[in-house]
Amino acid sequence: MNIIIRPNGTLSIYEQICNQMKNAIVTGELLPGEALMSIRALAAKLGVSVITTKKAYEMLEQEKLIRSVPGKGFYVCEYNSDYLKEKQYIDLEKRLTELLEDCEKAGMKKKEIMDLVDTLLG
Repeated sequence: MNIIIRPNGTLSIYEQICNQMKNAIVTGELLPGEALMSIRALAAKLGVSVITTKKAYEMLEQEKLIRSVPGKGFYVCEYNSDYLKEKQYIDLEKRLTELLEDCEKAGMKKKEIMDLVDTLLG
């Protein structure tokens, strides 16, 4: 799995890691029972703090998407894909609402926003 960190993005680094791992689970790129990179190895690979990757793993563990096996590492859990997709949609809707509010504060009109989206999607 390839995680891409955008240092200037709107999300914190641990949230970016968390979201990309969630997407990998939903799409089947990461399968139930599959071992994940250690916290230290992932931090080294991404060039981020061990604390950052630990926080991302803790968030995923709280959502019961991964589990820790003492002395062995982290593994992807069995999950309800419909629930996970719905949760992702809710998170995306919240973030999109915040972005649209920022667009409105910047004085953008609906057409300008739609043109921007079309441009970004190519």
